[in-house]
Amino acid sequence: MDVKIEQSWKERLADEFEKEYFKHLTDFVRNEYKTTTIYPKGSQMFNAFEHCPFDKVKVVLLGQDPYHEPRQAHGLCFSVLEGTPFPPSLINIFKEIQSDLGKPFPKSGDLTRWADQGVLLLNATLTVRAHIAGSHQNKGWETFTDAVIDRLNAERKNIVYLLWGAYAQRKGSIIDTSRNLVLKSAHPSPFSADRGFFGNKHFSKTNDYLIASEQTPINW
Repeated sequence: MDVKIEQSWKERLADEFEKEYFKHLTDFVRNEYKTTTIYPKGSQMFNAFEHCPFDKVKVVLLGQDPYHEPRQAHGLCFSVLEGTPFPPSLINIFKEIQSDLGKPFPKSGDLTRWADQGVLLLNATLTVRAHIAGSHQNKGWETFTDAVIDRLNAERKNIVYLLWGAYAQRKGSIIDTSRNLVLKSAHPSPFSADRGFFGNKHFSKTNDYLIASEQTPINW
């Protein structure tokens, strides 16, 4: 199957695209785009990969679902399109960056600037119906994104994995902690941020590790 995804990822995931589950997933997603409103736009579905080729990945930030309201999702987890008000979780992420690194709130919630530096902003599910959270879960996306993590784990090392919340931590259970840095905390959602997300200092810890492994730190 010819999937329109960044070339280095296309090569690593070629076997995945031929599996039966991915064919079913493709049929489902195509039909959803034809019959209802889906986020993000089809052209942005694999945006995380377009901005972060396989060999450039320094950090993996795992999300769960795309945002499901207009002008939010554009294929990068936690990120919103330019000019869109910051969702609560993103506000809390910026609060922690401010506390950890002393950086002021940015003007834009578009995190493409992180992706271009090597942060793979990966949602477990890459599409969602408008206004219906979780509507494309258990259709095959999770198997695909598990394969993404598996390829990185097999071929790369010295990557920082940011696992916020129980869902991300379960999904990241296959990561080799002897060759990578795995940072875990509560999710930045307003329902859980006070239970360990605030004060986790994941942004400075990430950069300290990158510097120690002779990589350029991220300008958060």
